[in-house]
Amino acid sequence: MKKHLLFTLAFVLATAGTAMAQKFGYTNSLALLTEIPEVKQADSDLQAFQTQLQKRGQEMVKELQTKAAELQRKEEQGTISPKDLEAQSLKLKEEEEKIGKYEQEVYAKLTQKREELYKPLLEKVNNAMKDVATENGFTMVFDLSSNMVLYGDPSLDVTNLVKTKLGIASN
Repeated sequence: MKKHLLFTLAFVLATAGTAMAQKFGYTNSLALLTEIPEVKQADSDLQAFQTQLQKRGQEMVKELQTKAAELQRKEEQGTISPKDLEAQSLKLKEEEEKIGKYEQEVYAKLTQKREELYKPLLEKVNNAMKDVATENGFTMVFDLSSNMVLYGDPSLDVTNLVKTKLGIASN
């Protein structure tokens, strides 16, 4: 029994000593991302792509509105038969559905483009973070942008080290 108690006590003390020797750090990955020049370019590219897609959608809506106004004008003037009115109204409904599908496609395309543009940049930051942690003996590095740290000693902030690794000038 005494052997078991001594072994347990020795294990607890050894574990506590190891835990106290660990080195922790933190950074703010969102702040880092805003300073990477490639992220600014990716933001610009994504915005241009979104504008292009929105322009096409606006053209589709404008075309539909023009056709609907023309159909309404014909109906008010009595220059269209009820059968033609119904047929053209169905065509307008189909075009309206196409616009709805296009909106869904736009969302999917934007999501895909965002992934395409930002994934390599996030990998770059993650790799730099791993390198900094390894090179500086950090056991753990916390991300302040995820609100996972309640308090962090400023001397543990590794943001400038990661900036240096990414080639960003420190303030």
